[in-house]
Amino acid sequence: MKKIIAPVIITAIILLYLGIFVIACMLDFQMPIVFKILGSVIPIALAGVSIYVLVERILEIRSGEEDDLSKY
Repeated sequence: MKKIIAPVIITAIILLYLGIFVIACMLDFQMPIVFKILGSVIPIALAGVSIYVLVERILEIRSGEEDDLSKY
């Protein structure tokens, strides 16, 4: 359980940062709508990837594969 805490905290920090970035992009009234959309879609996609990687890492830890380099 202790090994899962660090990835969860790091992912939460990344999600918080990306969320603040998206909100800041949306609140900028002088920015054209195209840049607002791009400034929101890209961080949301990165947040989705971060959550996917977190789930994969948790599954690796639970299955006992803590060292990814041992496969190669």
